[in-house]
Amino acid sequence: MAAEGPGAKATKTNVNLSTADFALDHYVAVTTEGKSAGVEQLFTEDFNQKIQATNAQSHNREAVIKSLKKQKGEKLNCTVSTDIIEESADYMVAKVTSKFENFTKTDLVNLERVGNDWKVSKSINSYK
Repeated sequence: MAAEGPGAKATKTNVNLSTADFALDHYVAVTTEGKSAGVEQLFTEDFNQKIQATNAQSHNREAVIKSLKKQKGEKLNCTVSTDIIEESADYMVAKVTSKFENFTKTDLVNLERVGNDWKVSKSINSYK
């Protein structure tokens, strides 16, 4: 086992976002399983989340990251499925469906290649 250098504990966890599938899997883990490692690197700088409900809401990158960090360790009691709607070399649209006991949350997630990584650029949530 290699020794850690000084300050190793202070460095942020890097998550492998080299493919759209890895980025989508990490997004699901962050939003439904309470994982918070690498949450800052998951979203584009201009990320926006829209929630379609009676009172439609919109949240920027900082607000979403802050909220997700508060949920660290909280695993949601739901079953999750993902479907790829559209995919190209630099862009993906996926549908993430979270089924809870009394309702279903549908999350349309846009991912795009940013340099060598894939990042989430937009999320639109609806409930039924």
